[in-house]
Amino acid sequence: MPKNTKISEKLSINVTFIYEIFSQTPDLVVRHFKISGDQQDATLVYLESLSDIDIIHNHILTPLLCGEGTIDNLNSFVSVGRVQQLNDWSIIQDSILQGNSILFIEGSHYVLLFGTQGGPKRTIEESHIEASLKSGHESFVESKNDNIALIRSYIQNSNLKIKEIIVGNRGKNKVSILYLRDLACTEVLKKLETRIQQVKADYILNAGELKELIEDDSYSPFPQFISTERPDTVASYIFRGHFAILVDKSPSVLIAPVSFTSFFQNIDDYSIGLITSNFIRFLRYFAFFVAISLPAIYISLVSFNYEMIPLQLLLTIGKYRADVPFPPLIEALIMEISLEMLRESAIRLPAAIGQTVGVVGAIVIGQAAVQAGIVSNMMIIIVASTAIASFIIPNYDMGSAIRLIRFPMMLLASLFGIVGIVIGLMTLIGHLLSLESLGIPYSQASNSFKINYYKDSIFRFHLKELRKHSKRSKIK
Repeated sequence: MPKNTKISEKLSINVTFIYEIFSQTPDLVVRHFKISGDQQDATLVYLESLSDIDIIHNHILTPLLCGEGTIDNLNSFVSVGRVQQLNDWSIIQDSILQGNSILFIEGSHYVLLFGTQGGPKRTIEESHIEASLKSGHESFVESKNDNIALIRSYIQNSNLKIKEIIVGNRGKNKVSILYLRDLACTEVLKKLETRIQQVKADYILNAGELKELIEDDSYSPFPQFISTERPDTVASYIFRGHFAILVDKSPSVLIAPVSFTSFFQNIDDYSIGLITSNFIRFLRYFAFFVAISLPAIYISLVSFNYEMIPLQLLLTIGKYRADVPFPPLIEALIMEISLEMLRESAIRLPAAIGQTVGVVGAIVIGQAAVQAGIVSNMMIIIVASTAIASFIIPNYDMGSAIRLIRFPMMLLASLFGIVGIVIGLMTLIGHLLSLESLGIPYSQASNSFKINYYKDSIFRFHLKELRKHSKRSKIK
């Protein structure tokens, strides 16, 4: 980086600085030419791997080399959407690394930036993580501008505002905050901006890394931001006064502030009818309880509180456990850890074989474990029911937290029985009550609209009540 942060009026000095900054950069293009209108010496600089070559050739070089324009009227004959004057070397360097083209002109104390971002892009397709039943089938991609365009297609409102922050000391990345100006809470917005600006990191590659750095309690297993790949989900939350956080080159978008109940809701809930959606929400909360406590309850009943089991069922359990050499806790841990390894391997394998490996592996391991006398048939049923319950949770991050919570619950049950489960549940509730999302209590209204929150939390009201005009949210 040159000692003087401002560019020189001598073209040769500027070009020398460019070669110093981008040494050993084979995709750097430095094109020298004369502007045809006034024969002014100029140099166009860009990175071939990040820029749109067609735009550069057809809309910049061709008019400059063949047109009648001069340096004083470049904007009138260079047909590029974004043209900006710069004179700071740090900004110029970052702009080139973002795929823009920079035009240096002899005798000029500024350069011209042309928006020519290109490079490889993934086409918009359906999300592989969040299935859609009756809502949109589009998902975000790695281009921040494309993601903003997807959100704007749902929110055609001039109050949709975007604040942009650069994060990272070495690998500078753009973070954008989207919100509706007339609905979003200004106090929460200031807090969110401050947290992002205070991030101390050399680089941020995706939204998941940013989430860990700005959430209220990064050591909690429970997520305090919703991460989604679906633009209709993001639009729904923005319409309710939330903030969407986009990280360039990341296909996931963060939503905040949120509450505990937000993670049990899905955008499809509003498309399948009132009664059906409320029944499904009830299933999710029931599945949450089953997923964290069913193995613990089984361990407690078999180890301590077997008098609570009906006699016929107790005899059946005793028959199956007669040949099992391990206590219930070890038996449960063997199956739970095996299931987690199968789940992780199925995710990492190619999609064509991952699902087959997961299903076949679970069947083979379960059957072999029972035949070998390592676990009982009843434990297979318990673990399978727990796994199915965890899959019902619509948010992946919350589902992961639930799978972790069941292990300390199992340990408490093996030590103290039913009392241990009660202790675990009380500790869990206390932890949830202590959490916050951008300063908003985790157990409170996720968008600070207290009245509307209770109309759309565990159960939802009719859409006539939910789609009424909202007012600006405030921290209460």
